Amino acid sequence: MKTITTLRSGRRQGKRVNVYLDDRFAFSLEAEVVVREGLAVGQELATDQIEALAKVDNFQRCLNAATHYLSYRPRSEFELRERLYRRGFDGDSVGAVLARLKGQGLVDDVEFAQFWQENRQSFSPRSRSLTSLELRRKGVAEEIIGRVVSAVSDEDSAYRAALSKARRLPISDCQSFRRRLGEYLRRRGFSFGVINNTVEQLWQEMREQL
Repeated sequence: MKTITTLRSGRRQGKRVNVYLDDRFAFSLEAEVVVREGLAVGQELATDQIEALAKVDNFQRCLNAATHYLSYRPRSEFELRERLYRRGFDGDSVGAVLARLKGQGLVDDVEFAQFWQENRQSFSPRSRSLTSLELRRKGVAEEIIGRVVSAVSDEDSAYRAALSKARRLPISDCQSFRRRLGEYLRRRGFSFGVINNTVEQLWQEMREQL
């Protein structure tokens, strides 16, 4: 048995606590772990208790990293898993954290895919095929991708994507207008037929506004 002789905040004030056993530094723990486990000066710890604390701390650090990563925007399960592995967390901790977050509804690939699709349609419309590719790269299952993008209209998306671009193009040169707008839509994954129809529609609309 070893006795806790000092509990001292580390450099990251309030984040990590240095634990001294028998007047010698032994390890550090997340502050939440120290509080939750009720650690106090004078408390005796057996070897198995110390090992258990290390596992609890690994889980807490992994959970903190995951919630911080999720604070910027929703993430797919695959994205989050890969991020945590790159941060050096072990498989047990990553699996436990993902299970916790999925149980809380904070990691949900259906909701993530819906968010991604709606965000793209609102701010940077693109084709169903390109949206599907982006979601596939983020590890979302094909069944979820199919369900989410099925309601997307390529014709509507192409028109909205091209409208602001078309307004910035000179219409004195029909060939240049069609080429530049077509290339713009092609980079967003639209098919040849959708591009042609959209470019023709916008060319006519721009001409009518003269």
